[in-house]
Amino acid sequence: MAAENPLRGEERIANVLLVKLGIRVSPRTVSKHMPERPPGQPRGDQRRSTFLENHAKAILACDFFVIVSATFRILYVFVVIEHGTRRLAHVNVTAHPSADWTLQQLRAVVGEEGAHRYLIHDRDRIFAKRLDDSIRALGVEVLRSPVASPKANSIVERVIGTVRRECLDWVIPLSEAHLRSILREWTTHYNRGRPHSSLGPGVPDPPKECVKVRKSTSRHRLAAGALVLVKSVLGGLHHEYSPAAAPASA
Repeated sequence: MAAENPLRGEERIANVLLVKLGIRVSPRTVSKHMPERPPGQPRGDQRRSTFLENHAKAILACDFFVIVSATFRILYVFVVIEHGTRRLAHVNVTAHPSADWTLQQLRAVVGEEGAHRYLIHDRDRIFAKRLDDSIRALGVEVLRSPVASPKANSIVERVIGTVRRECLDWVIPLSEAHLRSILREWTTHYNRGRPHSSLGPGVPDPPKECVKVRKSTSRHRLAAGALVLVKSVLGGLHHEYSPAAAPASA
């Protein structure tokens, strides 16, 4: 209970044990079994993971990663992801990253209907003070991750790994435009066709209109007359599947 509820003290936990479970234990006994808090962390301090979970729907996270083209040109990929939906909100490529270019990309995202309240990024020098000030002027609070702590921005770090493993490790971009085209197609697949375990599983951008197919009476078989449509992504690197009703016979 103490580990799962860091805001509760020994007296509160003793009361829960008594009222909810019928177990009578003194607060002093509870305190003997509570885990020790890290030095300098006062009781009631909210963990970063708890904050991220409570505000996931309003959080954006962003970062850069590097790709080398077929001509050995270094290209920088900028990604922005929504914590709550796991939707890739923005992906773009540049050979010359700057604070002004990055701010332009972020403005295209944080200005959407005012749905976002927080933006997480690391302490790279490209995220200049004027960039953060401009984002705050749009009503979005900027949260800078601690130094040398990639796990503090784990959602975007994970999606960068996914981009590499499922896309860029299998293709060689010929140019900046080619890389942008590859990422545009893969981003659509990631948001609309790829199941995400963290969503239940689910899809960040499910189709608004679902094809009505007769429900099967079996858990392991398609309904009679149902078809499965296959869509190739990136030349067959991935495939998307969707149900369809069989055409009526003449």
